[in-house]
Amino acid sequence: MIDFDGLSQAFCRQTVLCVGDLMLDEFVYGEISRISPEAPAPVIAVQRSETNVGGAGNVARNIAALGARCVFVGLAGEDGAGGRLRAALSRETLIEPLLISDPARPTTRKVRFVSEHFSTHMLRADWETPAPASGAVEQALIDAILPQLPRADIVLLSDYAKGVLTARVIRTVIDAARGLGKRVIVDPKSANFGIYRGATLLTPNRKEFADATRSRADDQASIAAAAREVMRLANCEALLVTQSEHGMTLVPGEGEVIHVPAHTVKVRDVTGAGDTVVATLAVSLAAGADWETALRTASAAAAVAVGKSGTAIVTLAELRRNILPPASLAAEEKIARSADDLDARLSAWRDQGLRIGFTNGCFDILHPGHVKVLTGARATCDRLIVGLNSDASVARLKGEGRPIQNERARAEVLAALEAVDLVVIFEEDTPLKLIERTGPNVLVKGGDYSLEQVVGQEFVTARGGEVVLIDILHGFSTTSLVKRAGGRA
Repeated sequence: MIDFDGLSQAFCRQTVLCVGDLMLDEFVYGEISRISPEAPAPVIAVQRSETNVGGAGNVARNIAALGARCVFVGLAGEDGAGGRLRAALSRETLIEPLLISDPARPTTRKVRFVSEHFSTHMLRADWETPAPASGAVEQALIDAILPQLPRADIVLLSDYAKGVLTARVIRTVIDAARGLGKRVIVDPKSANFGIYRGATLLTPNRKEFADATRSRADDQASIAAAAREVMRLANCEALLVTQSEHGMTLVPGEGEVIHVPAHTVKVRDVTGAGDTVVATLAVSLAAGADWETALRTASAAAAVAVGKSGTAIVTLAELRRNILPPASLAAEEKIARSADDLDARLSAWRDQGLRIGFTNGCFDILHPGHVKVLTGARATCDRLIVGLNSDASVARLKGEGRPIQNERARAEVLAALEAVDLVVIFEEDTPLKLIERTGPNVLVKGGDYSLEQVVGQEFVTARGGEVVLIDILHGFSTTSLVKRAGGRA
């Protein structure tokens, strides 16, 4: 088990110097509707589009999403795409962008056309000039990087082979960083790993590793043998081979090989998942994690990233929820902040194939009767959502003097229960809209209701779900407790 609480608290105190190839990622979502009458080519009916900071810029965004500060050095052309990237990075409060302008090249831009329904990539269009930076631009990059090294806790080189990380830039940065006692992580693109000589850690994917070492790289033994030869030649401390659904294998210079299996998740889009991995590794190692802890943390982050569409970042809250069991989360982390927050959690749970349960109530004064129903409800599912009537809703239903406790207090008490995975406050008198948005596999109520009285039962059963009634614990109710306390019912 990762001591994630202690590790994550240290994230915000770290500064990562990230150097690499910046690009603009655009995603156009739609479906092929027909063949063009102008030529035998499919016509994509566009439904929506989105633009993200990509390449090494996505590494920087992932670093910032984990709460660390990122000083980012890269190149951008003097064009519209470059302007959009500069504007986007300027809005990131934890990223300090130091972008060198290169009027001689276009800003790298990739447009992906994606099936909205199947989440598959149909076509990609690239605008780029993947040539090494000119001498003057190369010197400008070095002049921007070197003054930042003393303040960095770790250095990350994100090589997409678009021109930023020339042999001279790589050599200068690694030598200067190691001279200051700074660790350097390299996500390599060149098949000549020798140019990264002196780096602390290289993180190729399996194809890159196989190409560079001319090895099979199809099991841990072959990876370890080839990696140790590379490490000897490149004088690095460790080498990590990322293998998608087969996990990650780290070969240290000293000690045993560490293999971390991938999380079992529904993969929606792998774009940028490698960026998430190296960003999480850098922040974790800077925060004091050992190799295995850093790998497991990065693996958990990758599992979140591949469950999202497009070039995705993984926030500290998302990573925390993926690493820690629900019972370990603080109460405030189990209260939905918005409809989007609810949708994101539902999507993650469904991608994991989890059975989702739902129950609801006012829960004005939590008593043993409530706890019995909630515990029984949790036993019917993998994740239990509790719909909680808002203060205005309780007042309309229960009358003057109610609720006794405000909605925030009631939500926090509910969320503190191990049986409860998420609390969602709703304003309506009934939870029907919330049930329809949630689409639970099982709908649970106390046994003092009949099936016909359960709000939402028709919707749930029509979708193949189940309605469960839990025997109640007689003698307990909020109304009776208020009366015994001399209050108003």
